[in-house]
Amino acid sequence: MSIIVDKNTRLIVQGITGRDGAFHAKAMKEYGTQVVGGVTPGKGGQTVEGLPVFDSVEDAVRKTAANASIIFVPASFATDAMYECIASGLDLVVCISEGVPTMDMVKVLDYAKGAKTRILGPNCPGVISPGKAKVGIMPAASFKPGCVGVVSRSGTLTYEMAAQTAEFGQSTVVGIGGDPVIGTNFIDCLRMFNDDLETKAIVVVGEIGGTDEEKAAEFVRQHVKKPVLGFIAGQTAPPGKRMGHAGAIISGGSGTAPEKIKAFEAAGITVVHEPQEIGPKLKERL
Repeated sequence: MSIIVDKNTRLIVQGITGRDGAFHAKAMKEYGTQVVGGVTPGKGGQTVEGLPVFDSVEDAVRKTAANASIIFVPASFATDAMYECIASGLDLVVCISEGVPTMDMVKVLDYAKGAKTRILGPNCPGVISPGKAKVGIMPAASFKPGCVGVVSRSGTLTYEMAAQTAEFGQSTVVGIGGDPVIGTNFIDCLRMFNDDLETKAIVVVGEIGGTDEEKAAEFVRQHVKKPVLGFIAGQTAPPGKRMGHAGAIISGGSGTAPEKIKAFEAAGITVVHEPQEIGPKLKERL
């Protein structure tokens, strides 16, 4: 088992005729993901990496039976791309695009209410179930099949945690993105990992800013029955500093690393202060 993606994922790439879309379409296809086509308005009928290009998501879904999409388009077009996916009834849309306005995402999520489409991102590296499917930009060599579920706000730390859990392997690794408003959050992933029979332990990678980690800790305390390890990035950041992206900012005395670590510890989450502590701590908990 896995969460979000598996061997049944049939993927289209929005923006496939662009540099990044074409590069990652090839990489995902080579990994073994069922990439079935791409979408670029006005370029239907072309092919990229042997994949057919369609003018719309609706047309691509009708012709390929796609159930997921990944978005590689500029931020100014990303919201419309997500609307298209929701309207076409896809199960999953992964938005890689950075710089999507917060209020635009609020409107997208409101439009998605009641729909079956799960949105991952924006500004995220995607999701991988090692050995099954990769829908994202992460380097595949960093991951191997196993029993640890990883959910992370940070892109690069997602890859680092894969390296630190290599002895156990990963069931699924999810980069949820660090923007203030995102489609899939920590609690969504924790719930899925808790229900996934393949996942034996969970690693949560948080960052300074916001209160998502505190909410996740409370969910773990109340509902999660599996070992959970936590790491907070930005522990040395001074108040008022934005670290890396729009979501990682401390303001009004909230969102600090000590607050998040305190919440983790109170929920029974094993806190690590350096990524290299993950492996030894997993051995203790598994």
